[in-house]
Amino acid sequence: MTTTLFHVSDIHFGAENRAALAAVEEAVAREHPDALVCTGDLTQRAKHREYEAAARWFASFDLPVLVDPGNHDMPYYNLWERFTDPLRRYHRLRAALGKPFASSDVVLVPLNTTVRAQRRFPWSDGVVTRRALAETLAALAELEGDPRTVIVTAHHPLLGPRDRGPNPTIGGDAAFAALARAGAHAVMSGHVHVPFDEVRERAGRPMRMIGAGTLSTRLRDGAPPSWRVLRCERGGRIESELRVLAGSADAECSGAFAG
Repeated sequence: MTTTLFHVSDIHFGAENRAALAAVEEAVAREHPDALVCTGDLTQRAKHREYEAAARWFASFDLPVLVDPGNHDMPYYNLWERFTDPLRRYHRLRAALGKPFASSDVVLVPLNTTVRAQRRFPWSDGVVTRRALAETLAALAELEGDPRTVIVTAHHPLLGPRDRGPNPTIGGDAAFAALARAGAHAVMSGHVHVPFDEVRERAGRPMRMIGAGTLSTRLRDGAPPSWRVLRCERGGRIESELRVLAGSADAECSGAFAG
């Protein structure tokens, strides 16, 4: 059997790309995936109206929707809320999504890489706290011996691009090694607005990193809006297909990896 996931990221409602959203809507209607996964930056400035737009869009799909928080999903203008309850609006949206996701082929385990403040500036890059990592590792421990493919979902990539320079995600190297050691086959993420799919290694532990692009108008490095289709089977097998919006047409490229 195969479970199909649509992986989107960095929609940035408030700066969304309507053509890209329409392409995803059409693909969902045509292909009927088992779930839609969004790895953060649902909004541009975490405004109420942006969350409302995100809620309407996700609710339009008749399938399970799983969302992670991104650095843009904490209030920018309400500092009191940012420092006392930074993910209040995100949690309200997630609770409203409703439909649970269960699969005999794949299990998704979230890892929160966002924090309300950092000792560096800007506060956009990721931080893996001890508490967040411990929660994810506890969930992975409960899956020991599970034959399904195990994918961790997070907003920030755990490692920098091809190990050039310091890792922008604080705690990412240790988290990568710990998750791989705990049995995760892959980490799905976003944040950088450029898609990637590669196998990396830390402390002798390899793991796959799969990144979706953006569905917003905030493009980087010449990469057009994009998302991924993941077809998952038991035992760590993940087939990844990149969908790229180029003008009014979608260009597609595919890749497969057996773990």
